[in-house]
Amino acid sequence: MPNVWNAASAPIHRREGFAALGLSALFAHDDHAMLRHGFALHDALSPVPRPAGGDARMAAAGMMRAQAPTVPSFAEAARLWLMVGLLSFGGAAGQIAMMHRMVVEERRWVGERRYLNALNFCTLLPGPEAQQLATYLGWLLHGVAGGIAAGALFVLPGAALMAVLAAIYGLYGKVALVEALFFGLKGAVLAIIAEALWRIGRRALHGPLAVALAVAAFAALFAFRLPFPLVVLGAGGIGLAAGLAGRTWFTGAAHGRAGAGPAVGAIDRLLDDPASAGLHRARATTARRAGIAALAVWLATVIAFALTGGVFGDIALFFAKMAVVTFGGAYAVLAWVAQDAVHLYRWITPGEMVDGLALAETTPGPTILVLQFVAHLAAFREGGLWAGLTGGALCVFVTFAPSFAWIFLGGPSVERIAARRELASALAAITAAVVGVVANLALVVALPVLFGAVGQWQAGPVSLPAPVLSSIDPHAVIVAAAGFAGLFVVQLGLFRTLGLCAALGLALRLIV
Repeated sequence: MPNVWNAASAPIHRREGFAALGLSALFAHDDHAMLRHGFALHDALSPVPRPAGGDARMAAAGMMRAQAPTVPSFAEAARLWLMVGLLSFGGAAGQIAMMHRMVVEERRWVGERRYLNALNFCTLLPGPEAQQLATYLGWLLHGVAGGIAAGALFVLPGAALMAVLAAIYGLYGKVALVEALFFGLKGAVLAIIAEALWRIGRRALHGPLAVALAVAAFAALFAFRLPFPLVVLGAGGIGLAAGLAGRTWFTGAAHGRAGAGPAVGAIDRLLDDPASAGLHRARATTARRAGIAALAVWLATVIAFALTGGVFGDIALFFAKMAVVTFGGAYAVLAWVAQDAVHLYRWITPGEMVDGLALAETTPGPTILVLQFVAHLAAFREGGLWAGLTGGALCVFVTFAPSFAWIFLGGPSVERIAARRELASALAAITAAVVGVVANLALVVALPVLFGAVGQWQAGPVSLPAPVLSSIDPHAVIVAAAGFAGLFVVQLGLFRTLGLCAALGLALRLIV
């Protein structure tokens, strides 16, 4: 009988992916051969015994085999990353929720434990954590080529759309049809974030202390406006201290053990096999080479444009600096960007900065794509449309290229870190804090969608958003309610819910 893990049924077309990306000379040969060997080795060592005793057992074994998750081909994974890039609305919270649903829940390519370990790791890095998470998952499935494909496809659809919208904005101003379409999608995003918060919280919070840490992280961000890195590092420090003391307050039963947790993915079955040690080493070596190459190309590009001077030199230097200090996501750095872009460089006006943020919030891709909008207008006013498109593309490259380097350099160590008891405890505590972070992001996204005016209530160190109740948008409430009903009540699924909300938003904004 064929075995459960059939490498032939899940080919990994590494060379096709590298050829498509123009990187075959750098990374294809040794990593592809080792990965293919690792699958064959796992296939030989993990057979399912032939059941003795008739057709019923054969049928049961066949059903078990059919239900076992399989590692996707490169092309299949690339199609999913493109889909994520096209539909990743709602900032980091919505994007993390969507990837969790698609990769962990629906396809079971990656297990819950590895997904949360990766998310913990990405929250500690500068840059957009959702794009870094996609890059890590792509690398986990298909090595360097998979990481490049996942990270690039996560960003490029949104960047292409932002380029078009920024060009239209520069030439003609706002467009009502586009605003109406994205207004509808916001309602669906609120439901997606709520669903992710429920799923991740239910699985990541092991015991009352983990719940308390999540609540504390939420309060620190939402009420006290503490810096995001401080909250995450503080949670990690608490977890590390607990692990060193031999306590299992945060790890529970699901952390730090291979294959633990409610969802074990196809790639977990391969990578957790001791026979795959050679595969681990080869992938780690190739990844670190790729990380060094990414840093070198990024630095060379920044230096080259800086030496040319002018608006392109300013864009390269300014946004490269942003790329290495953007801890805590887009909002953590927007105040700095707005101040310098408006007052120092005089690239845009305060109103245009708000419009750019609105476009970034309502288009797919990371919210940090607002920087592309700023760079486009800066170059557009110097040299017209093509200069604007070039400035925007330069900003996208210098902003996102370092994220590939961080993942390729640090990614191979994530599971080794999580395997150590004290470090697993630190990561588990960060996971608990991330639940509070997602809850904070959910409210940050929801309040401006549902209310036209949101003020601020201040009492000593406490600062809370204070929505003006009279400014509630009934159309937004209707779309959000439809999104929640589609996901939680009728269970239409992700894409039908997105389509329903988009159509409803168009109707309410343009017809009613």
